[in-house]
Amino acid sequence: MNILDNLFTQPVTQRQSRGISVKSQREIEIMRQAASIVATVLKEISQIVQPGMTTGDLDAYAEKRIREMDAAPSFKGYHGFPGSICASINHEAVHGIPSCKRMIRSGDVLKVDTAACYQNFHGDSCITIAVGKVPPKTEKFIQVAEEALYKGIEQVKAGAYLMDIAGAVQDYVEAHGLSVLENYTGHGIGRNMHEEPSVFNFRTREMPNVKLRAGMTLTIEPIVTAGSKVTRTLSDRWTVVTLDKSLAAQFEHTLLVTDNGYEILTDRTKV
Repeated sequence: MNILDNLFTQPVTQRQSRGISVKSQREIEIMRQAASIVATVLKEISQIVQPGMTTGDLDAYAEKRIREMDAAPSFKGYHGFPGSICASINHEAVHGIPSCKRMIRSGDVLKVDTAACYQNFHGDSCITIAVGKVPPKTEKFIQVAEEALYKGIEQVKAGAYLMDIAGAVQDYVEAHGLSVLENYTGHGIGRNMHEEPSVFNFRTREMPNVKLRAGMTLTIEPIVTAGSKVTRTLSDRWTVVTLDKSLAAQFEHTLLVTDNGYEILTDRTKV
């Protein structure tokens, strides 16, 4: 598998060697707070974004709000990344660098991904926003991408396997004639932003099919494209775009695995 050498989404082999952590009740409480901070910031961004703003404006807002809530932006400085958010527009699939020169326009499909570190634990989430007026076909595309995330989440419970998540996401995306990127995965999360296991959005036999245990915390984050799943990385060494310039959408949640299911720690409806 060609997992790109971009350290925001770490090579799967690096994560799989570190061991899976099951969180204590105290650690879970801290992670709830970290995730709540992220959910709050993304909810607020979704409410304030409008044509004429720049992605740099959103980045400054996110950093300010994260710090006001006594946390630190996990992304800023991570392997040299300059922003507190990733802001990717239209055919930019992931890891877009925010800039005061990058104008947001009506009709844009904007992905905003951010993470916060609170008391040494991380929360991580991503949303896709239809800015201004977009065609109904684009609205449906974004809707399917979000629904695919929840199809994966529905599989989460102690005793389930990672490939249960992967298959649910892949089947739903492909049933709608769309593609899911295979070079990028979800991940375990806790004291480190990226931990074992890698959480695939497609079936594979190339990596262990990990059995989920109560107390594990992980992210699910399918990146869906309206065309090809082939991508390339721009000269800034971060921004990943679809090769055919098709639209991309991404949604992500941080989750806690429970005996009977899951808890969405970055649930924006609860902040």
